[in-house]
Amino acid sequence: MAERMVGKQAPKFTMEAVMADKSFGKVNLEEIMKEDKWTVLFFYPMDFTFVCPTEITAMSDRYDEFQDLDAEVIGVSTDTIHTHLAWINTSREDNGLGDLKYPLAADHNQQVAREYGVLIEEEGVALRGLFIINPEGELQYQVVNHNNIGRDVDETLRVLQALQTGGLCPANWRPGQKTL
Repeated sequence: MAERMVGKQAPKFTMEAVMADKSFGKVNLEEIMKEDKWTVLFFYPMDFTFVCPTEITAMSDRYDEFQDLDAEVIGVSTDTIHTHLAWINTSREDNGLGDLKYPLAADHNQQVAREYGVLIEEEGVALRGLFIINPEGELQYQVVNHNNIGRDVDETLRVLQALQTGGLCPANWRPGQKTL
């Protein structure tokens, strides 16, 4: 039986990553928390596919909006950092990513995807899971969907802003509207 994650401490992680400047580094949830920032962690199945680049580049194109909300964005798949870098070095016109403004992490041992409940064990790839973690490390939001459907960046930003109000946000709430 699946265990509830929302409202609990998010599983901590440290993963190798290709950073925005194309260097190899590490991403670490506790370091982001020390900076008093929100974390938008999203999993995707694998590099060099068709739906993935549309959402990865869409998140990058809107990265400044996440930064304005004191949020760090991290994309994750079970591919290696070397595969990530090859995909980043491939132009968008050739189904690549081109330059990104946030890190792509490599969960090559599949541990983080497993801990977040998005690993398809028999395939060794992740479902499309999106998690928003507050600066205290509490998982505030999670949505997981099948791999054939890309995510909506507008909705991710809306949910992040709603969570940051600290209030009760009614259906169809939009930033700037009153909370309950």
